[in-house]
Parts: sequence; structure tokens; C-alpha cells
Amino acid sequence: MGFVFDHRSARHYDEWYQGRLGREALSLERSLIHRLLEARPGERLLDIGCGTGLHLSWLQGTGLLLTGLEPSSAMMEKARLRLHPGVDLVPGWAEHLPFSDNEFDLSMMINTLEFLDDPEDALAEAFRVTRRRVVLGVLNRYGLTSMHRRLQGWLGDTFYRHARFFSVWELKKMVQKILGPNPIRWGTAPLFPLPFLQMARILEGQTFFQHNPCGRLIVMSVDMCYRMIAAKEPLTVPLRQTQGQFPQGTLKAFFLPPSWNENKPPGALPG
Repeated sequence: MGFVFDHRSARHYDEWYQGRLGREALSLERSLIHRLLEARPGERLLDIGCGTGLHLSWLQGTGLLLTGLEPSSAMMEKARLRLHPGVDLVPGWAEHLPFSDNEFDLSMMINTLEFLDDPEDALAEAFRVTRRRVVLGVLNRYGLTSMHRRLQGWLGDTFYRHARFFSVWELKKMVQKILGPNPIRWGTAPLFPLPFLQMARILEGQTFFQHNPCGRLIVMSVDMCYRMIAAKEPLTVPLRQTQGQFPQGTLKAFFLPPSWNENKPPGALPG
């Protein structure tokens, strides 16, 4: 569990993104998310901590089968008003997802990990239910706007008081602790202070420019790679060579005796 947004926090969250600076920031963040998500029509996508449906509304009409999970009833009310009826909204916690293993092709967690008591548990759950790719979006500890956000939390009763800011390296370390050396890509956006976004938009949208550790939002793409481990057990029965099936000089096929499946010893190789 962690911080659950009430009606006041949900309203403040939505109002910020509806303002000029919020719209500019959201446009750049969505562009980076889109580049790293690489979604395909027909895939199932889960938005963990979908909030007011801000990102799900952007993905409507793309051919994706969308599901959102959110613990806050206040956020869920706003999401239901914003989203089409075809989007499935499920109440629940990121640390205990009510879904089967590999149920979704894609998952994303945008501004979710920052408000959880145990982000590692939530990451492990996201990896469990996802087959192809997980995209994370977290507030950057080293972003140029982070000090202002922290100051807001210290001075006023805003949800930034409950937020935990991450760095690229801290987030990457958490992912690798759970999955090992899976392929990871990342970027950050926006980099410049919010009042200058409109003037710096061309630079902010460049892929090369986004690969810096100081943008407001870290977006990290994690590919799901499943590794096979072969058990080194000795073969306990002789192999017999087939005759006349392969020309001279090529690989020869070997098969187990017909009685193998009936009399195989415990713990031996499967037939």
C-alpha cells in the first residue's frame, strides 16, 4: 500500500495537467512513453495506478485492449467519466495485482511507484502479469523541477509530500534486482524548466536530447526475457541410431528405445 489520493488530491492532479504548463509537459512525456512502449494494435495493456485515466484516454482508439487498475475511488470516479465504456477499470493495489501470470502483453506504471510503501513488490507484480514489455514513469530525483516539487510538499499539504523521487540508476538497480540483466532503455522529459518548454520544444523532442539523467520524468522500458536453465542429469538408457534417413556426412538422428516411456526411471529425462 501507500498514499491513496483523495478527492482534493485527484482534483489538483487533473487541474495541473489541464493548465498550459501541464499540457506542454504531458505532450513531451507522452511522446517519450509512446517511443519506448512500441505498442501494437490488438495487444492487451494494463495501466497500473491509472489515476484519473489521463494516459488511458490518450491510448483509446489505438487498437489496444485497455485495462486500468487504481486503488483510489476518487481517481476512479474521474477515470470513469473520462474513458470510453470499452476500457476495463479494476479497483486494486499495485503490490497485489488480481491478474494471472502473463495476462497482458504490455504494462505501464506512470507516477505510481513514487507513492508506494514497497515499490519492489509492485515491480515484481508488474513483471509477473506482463508478457512482452513494462514501461515505468517516475519523478526524477535529479530533475531540474524536483526541488520545486519537494518544496511544495514541505510547505503545503500536497501529494508531493508523500512522493518518493527516484534516479535513473536507482530505478535500474531495482529492476535488475528482480529480473537480472534484462534489456532496458530509458529517457527523461522534459529537461528545461516548465516556463521555457514551448521555446525548447524542438530540442526536447529529440531522442538524443532525451537520453539525459536530469529530465522531470524518467521513462524506462523493460523487456521481458525468459531464460531457460538446462538440468545436467546423466542419460540412464542407451541410444539407438536410425538407419537410412540421413545421407552420408550429415547429422544422424538418435531415438530412445520404444520401451523408454513405459520403464523410465524416476528423475530421468522426459520421453
